[in-house]
Amino acid sequence: MKPSGYRSKTRIYVDILESVRREGGKARFTKILYSANLSYHRLQRYLAELEEKGLLIKLTDAESNVTWYELTEKAYKLLAEFQKIKRLLDAFGLSI
Repeated sequence: MKPSGYRSKTRIYVDILESVRREGGKARFTKILYSANLSYHRLQRYLAELEEKGLLIKLTDAESNVTWYELTEKAYKLLAEFQKIKRLLDAFGLSI
């Protein structure tokens, strides 16, 4: 049995992607950090994994040196499918 506060890796991925989506599809590191409730180093690792999977794009403004993360079309599709699965599981009293 999982401890009550445990989030699966998939749930953490979705939490990160949802936090970026709530910011209009692009967000800076600090905003994601607080919204997804992760430590600095864990978030760095998860963001790199999401980039590798083609779900996020890391962009930097050359003039201001500001970096942000942007959702890809693939990420929007994943979030839509995840919501369908979540609704189905909720209907049966199950959780992710």
